[in-house]
Amino acid sequence: MSEPSALRRPWLLALLAFASAGLVLLSLESAPAATRGAAGYVGRATCASCHQEEAAAFAASHHDLAMQPASAATVLGDFAEATFTHYDVTSTFFRDGERFVVRTDGPDGVLRDFPIAYVFGVTPLQQYLIDVGAGRLQALTVAWDARDRANGGQRWYHLYPDERVPAGDELHWTGLQQNWNHMCAECHSTHLQKGYDGAQDRFATTWAELDVACEACHGAGSQHVAWARGEVGFADLAQVPGKGLPVAFDERRGVTWGRHPDTGQPIRSAPRTTTRELDTCARCHSRRSTFAEDFVPGRSLLETHWPALLTEGLFHVTGRMQDEVYNHQSFLLSRMHAHGVTCSDCHEPHSGRLRAPGNALCTQCHDPRYERPEHHRHAPGSAASQCVACHMPTSTYMGVDVRHDHSFAVPRPDLSERFGAPNACNDCHRDQTPAWSQQAIERWHGPTRTDRYPWAAAFAAARRDEAGARSLLAALLADPDLPAIARATALHELPEPLDAKAEAALAAACDHAEPLVRWAAAERAADARAPIAALEGPLRRLLADPVRGVRIGAAWALRGSDRSSWPADARADFAAAFAAYEAAQHGQADRPEGRLNLGNLALERGDRATAAAEFEAALRLLPTFVPARINLADL
Repeated sequence: MSEPSALRRPWLLALLAFASAGLVLLSLESAPAATRGAAGYVGRATCASCHQEEAAAFAASHHDLAMQPASAATVLGDFAEATFTHYDVTSTFFRDGERFVVRTDGPDGVLRDFPIAYVFGVTPLQQYLIDVGAGRLQALTVAWDARDRANGGQRWYHLYPDERVPAGDELHWTGLQQNWNHMCAECHSTHLQKGYDGAQDRFATTWAELDVACEACHGAGSQHVAWARGEVGFADLAQVPGKGLPVAFDERRGVTWGRHPDTGQPIRSAPRTTTRELDTCARCHSRRSTFAEDFVPGRSLLETHWPALLTEGLFHVTGRMQDEVYNHQSFLLSRMHAHGVTCSDCHEPHSGRLRAPGNALCTQCHDPRYERPEHHRHAPGSAASQCVACHMPTSTYMGVDVRHDHSFAVPRPDLSERFGAPNACNDCHRDQTPAWSQQAIERWHGPTRTDRYPWAAAFAAARRDEAGARSLLAALLADPDLPAIARATALHELPEPLDAKAEAALAAACDHAEPLVRWAAAERAADARAPIAALEGPLRRLLADPVRGVRIGAAWALRGSDRSSWPADARADFAAAFAAYEAAQHGQADRPEGRLNLGNLALERGDRATAAAEFEAALRLLPTFVPARINLADL
């Protein structure tokens, strides 16, 4: 159910044919009267007519500039006959009247002129989207480095500088992995509907607004507008959180942060008991795949998306980000998350800016004594004295995009020695060894380390297929304080054959409070080599789970069960959940993975002709997609 690892990134800037869906820009006075049926989208101008302060903060934010039509006002790159050569292809960037054009190798490898339809992003890089027909927008892999010249910017560069990517390769700008409609669009537009027609192999993608506007986060606003206008039948919305919007982001309302009288550590005045804000932000600020397009802000992420777990290739064993995974999963590991911090505690949600500069952001809650050299052991005022230098180490993606890890962990050079994971000390002191760094930490803070990474040894053993992995994972799952994302990953890593302890852990996880854990249990049960009789009861309960992604996972795990003796309501729950699974695959019919799954479903039903057609469709989308070729050969 996961996406391929290559280029699962919102920064893959790409755009859509602007004519396919106009911007909805209505004033409050001109907005159409709402009905108490499904809410509709009204556009940012309508929102701004009342929420002027928020609209002013939003203007020119990264969300506001996520995607724009190409024009003299929006294009940052050098189109004055500039050239850039990558291996054997020289691309030329020039103007043709009002149009911005690139001459580069097309899908057949021949140099041709391609007009730029949209710009994608503003800083630290800007990409360019090209309309190649059939409703497809493709992201050019030669990007503009928007940083200033003193920092190495103001230049064209290739996103794969050390790799020749010829026409026909899935990473070529005309290839599958650079398709805006699937790879980028959802997180750079508002209310995007992909609109893929599998029979015609074309897109009719639409949106409510071109960029990430108000309703991308707050949801469709027509009923809220009706309440604000005092329309008949909407006055009762004043008593409802959100006042006609699907979500009220009120988790911080009335909340203050103080310090524990004994430890001095930050403490929230009231526990955070919901995840509305986190799940809404995670829709885009996480590594995930989409299985349904009817996202509603405030609902569980698993209602429409399958999140990545802390698996090999994506995350280091410590949980620090490795591949381009964004922020959400590592934040779920943090003590800050456990103690109730939300995104908007640090980030002003409309402008996207930090709420305070430098260490002042951290000392909103933390004791200022941590700013002293006795704690950070570096020169006051230096870059190394900043809290983020040690507790939010960076990784660079897309060549120039530096991003901070959000697990807020302490540096552990000793784990680098044991497991090869990076640490903040040697990120800077690259001329030294982890042992050197560890010795320095022990001189400063003593030999005992608080174990903020109890999962590292278990994940390392599982990845190496070591004999001790089973017992280490079992011990991890027995920890009641383990973060849900680490627990879900531990379930995923349980080795075959599943023993009695593993089966008991999966059964218990089916009743866990966190939907992420329940979903992971269902997924692991589905992957087991043999059905587990003891899990049928717990999985049947998950068929009625309040979260759709969990229900789908349970249905997939139970697909081979004999359901003839089940109660009628359980059979009905299974049918509905399995239909949702099948709908998810049809929604991914523009991807070879979706076609493969549809082919396998057809095989299970004995429909060999449909199965063959789906496998062949997968290979048309990606001729090198080995699973479909193997299944077709077997068929």
